[in-house]
Amino acid sequence: MNRPILFVSSAEAGLLNPLLVLAEELARRGVPDLWFATDEHRRAEVTRLDGDVVFVSLGDPVPELLATTWDDEVYREVTQPAIWPALRALSRHMADPSLTLGKYRALEAAVDRIRPAVIVIDNDLSKFAIHLALARNIPFVLSVPYMPSSVLPVPHGFPAPFSGMRPASTFREHLDVLGFKLRLLSLKLRPSMLARAARFTRAARRTGIPASALRAWSVEHADLVLCYTVAGLEYPFTPPDHVQLVGGMFPPVPQAPADTELLPWLDAHDSVVYIGLGTLTRLTAGQVRSLVDVARALSGEHHVLWKLPADQQRLLPSDLPANLRVMTWVPSQLDVLAHPNVRAFVSHGGSNGLHEGLYFGKPQLIRPLWADCHDHAVRGVDAGVSLTMSADVDVATTVRDLRRLLTDESFARAARLIGDQQRAAGGRAAAADKLLALPALN
Repeated sequence: MNRPILFVSSAEAGLLNPLLVLAEELARRGVPDLWFATDEHRRAEVTRLDGDVVFVSLGDPVPELLATTWDDEVYREVTQPAIWPALRALSRHMADPSLTLGKYRALEAAVDRIRPAVIVIDNDLSKFAIHLALARNIPFVLSVPYMPSSVLPVPHGFPAPFSGMRPASTFREHLDVLGFKLRLLSLKLRPSMLARAARFTRAARRTGIPASALRAWSVEHADLVLCYTVAGLEYPFTPPDHVQLVGGMFPPVPQAPADTELLPWLDAHDSVVYIGLGTLTRLTAGQVRSLVDVARALSGEHHVLWKLPADQQRLLPSDLPANLRVMTWVPSQLDVLAHPNVRAFVSHGGSNGLHEGLYFGKPQLIRPLWADCHDHAVRGVDAGVSLTMSADVDVATTVRDLRRLLTDESFARAARLIGDQQRAAGGRAAAADKLLALPALN
């Protein structure tokens, strides 16, 4: 008797990629009846998985929910360095649950056809799938790429999610933490947000979503919560038993063993800094020039590999230093980070990149892009694995911090410790084991 497993994810890479890894792990094990629902333009990434995973289209992306489609003005508002105004802008542009009602209907039709035993859902932009699972009483698993404290009740004085704060120890710090939490609550109470919520509630009822599903706290009702981190990065607190920290979710490496261009270049240079700022970062001309100047300042000491999208390479100056190699894409970021000559990683602090770098013991210089990236940056500093870069990329400070990461062995040692913890946590294998052990699949 088949027991279908249905994965549901936003098309955003940071949410989609871990679930692709998990689905592929199950497929490699020969688990039958695997289905993967996401936006139509991600079809190829699902269909080329190693194994039999059936793609389910949720239609075209919703532009407001896909950051790669935002215009430059929205992008600047949401990624501005000031955390609170950025979160307020993010809420204004994305926090409208009505945007996903069409996805709900598409998923509902797929569920009627597939009749899944379990649904595995990204916990961020696929709340509609949680509503459907609750409405149909289908067991579900949450996929959480952030720190577990972003979705769980936490002790008094614990920082609010996406605040970039540390746990409070002094009276003033407790006030600051409480103040930030109250400001987050105030976002939901703004007249425009209350009006959105009322419109969504009315539309949800017409769609057939029961009020109980809308009110339910998703983590409490999940059969399993998979968090892609380890305790060494999160501030100490005890999560519930059904919340499991399994470490980063990565496919097997090497991913591109036949690479005859980049890997020989890495072999030829004994100290390389890798710059990979994710799929969403849009640098200005000034920031691009500053990073080129950073590479220039490292000439004679280190080489720099920079993965920079083609549309931003037009901002490069004509006189690039000889120690800098710029590529539109790399065959495998994991293979780059696994290479022993790559000694530091400049990242945007997204969960996938953060854990990829640490898995291979690479200290990081983090330029936080938005939301969870600020939390990851401050936790990386406190874990001794990273330093934080300013948004404007100050050249002198960036060069100083990179030299510190490259010469102070304590950073690499702490990064290797987190990597050891990730391997012990089990990653994709542990996540698959825990999923397959659910009663609904046995």
